[in-house]
Amino acid sequence: MAPLPDYRPKQLSLGPLEAEILNIIWELGSVTVKDVHDRILADPNRELAYTSVTTVLRRLTDKGWLACDKKERAFYWRPMLSKQQSDVIKAHEQLQRFLAVGNPDVIAAFADSLDEAASEQIAAIAKRIQSARQAREEK
Repeated sequence: MAPLPDYRPKQLSLGPLEAEILNIIWELGSVTVKDVHDRILADPNRELAYTSVTTVLRRLTDKGWLACDKKERAFYWRPMLSKQQSDVIKAHEQLQRFLAVGNPDVIAAFADSLDEAASEQIAAIAKRIQSARQAREEK
């Protein structure tokens, strides 16, 4: 997995519509309001005002997820982070919250409740951590 990015959005939490629109932007790249609106309305069971898309794009910009560029007479929004970078940041935040519990008994109880596949995954993670530490020490 990629290293923790230097850039972080001001606010990580996203509402459902914000997350949906951000996923559309990750898929399309640089977009206009019309691009996003058309994509959402491609689902015949969806209705969403054009102005609502504009509002969400502005919110995502305020939260630090998007940047807005003006080209000629149109505004284009682009992601400040890739989907992979976002996943790394979110995983890091979740891990930090988990470790903040700080109670070894709680963490041990959690580890004890894992199934075999999860235990193997944690063992693989521990191996990667050990390899990363050794690589740092060798520098």
